[in-house]
Amino acid sequence: MNIWIINEYAGSPYHGMEYRHYYLGREFVNLGHNVTIISASYSHLFRKAPRVKNIFTLENIDGINYLWVKVPKYDKSTDKKRVLKWFLFSFYLLLLPFYKLSRPDVIILSPMATFPVLSTYILAKIFKAKFIFEIKDIWPLTLVEIGGYSYKNPLIILMKKLEIFGLKKADIIVSVLSNYMEYLKENKIEKDFIYIPNGISLKEMEEVENLEENIVNLIPRNKFIVGYVGTLGIANALDTLIKAAFILKENTDIAFVIVGDGSEKEKLIEMSEKLGLTYIVFIPSISKRKVQTLLKYFDVCYLGLRKKKIFYYGISPNKIFDYLYSGKPIIQSISTKNDIVENVQCGISVESENPALLAEAILKIKNMSFEDREKMGLRGRDYVIKNHDYEILAKKYLEVMK
Repeated sequence: MNIWIINEYAGSPYHGMEYRHYYLGREFVNLGHNVTIISASYSHLFRKAPRVKNIFTLENIDGINYLWVKVPKYDKSTDKKRVLKWFLFSFYLLLLPFYKLSRPDVIILSPMATFPVLSTYILAKIFKAKFIFEIKDIWPLTLVEIGGYSYKNPLIILMKKLEIFGLKKADIIVSVLSNYMEYLKENKIEKDFIYIPNGISLKEMEEVENLEENIVNLIPRNKFIVGYVGTLGIANALDTLIKAAFILKENTDIAFVIVGDGSEKEKLIEMSEKLGLTYIVFIPSISKRKVQTLLKYFDVCYLGLRKKKIFYYGISPNKIFDYLYSGKPIIQSISTKNDIVENVQCGISVESENPALLAEAILKIKNMSFEDREKMGLRGRDYVIKNHDYEILAKKYLEVMK
């Protein structure tokens, strides 16, 4: 099959997040299919932007055809230029250099903002291809609940209409959110969906790289390390972690390591300094292949999200699968229905945005024996290997397509 994947945030291990479609695409290629990922030339999630000269730049990355669509750069996720990028990317989809691309049998659209829905639907009709609408984040609900936008905002109204249009017109709906059926029912979409979560590449997990010495030197020694790796955004509720650290300030044998970059980083650093929390260390983002090396220094991994309705429908953050594979126990501060940590018993789950309960969970795991912590972590590792290898997920996806 010829498979097109349209996701303007699709990256690679060489560029940075998002990784989902690189790993799925690579497995599709290994199974004998031709894959083209259509992505934007710039994303605030990239660590390194691709080199582009013209509106369209085609390159092959590990057997996957990447078509980069040139879009404006912007400073941060809340920059108004990002909205211009959404419109331009959607418009350029109708002007693709089709003579350079294989005629698609299947087009997977996996957007944040829903503007590419109409263009993708038109492309699917032109090529008589199956249209798969993949939901990773629920937009525009995310902008309303996390960004504070009004339901009456014209941009939100337009996004909502395009979202419903896509859900109704799609041949198949796929989501990484296990409880997405509730959302479909609430929006009166009388269709089923296929649950295909995020995961890990077991092959790549074995290809780890060492940390630079200057990063290693930042990690506190002879301390119980509570660590976080990922985006430092509004949704990640890292202020809850800092408040929990303040509650535990008398426990001088506990340290906190926060690794990553994002729109909230400066605020979090300022908050830590105001509270006098010298035992919180901030480290810049690192490449994906160094994550497992870093996690070896942690005693417990933190994962949190805001207490918002959008997370009730399910979660599938990439970092949880990295955490699980590391064999470290996890403290999850998320109010959701599909609670992997609780179901697998690989850590402790607490209510979202509750620093007191989070602090209590940190102490509980700290006071466990090393052997009990190890058993807890290994349950998570065993689970992710058996259920979330991208080779397994790609085969499931291909069955859906067939």
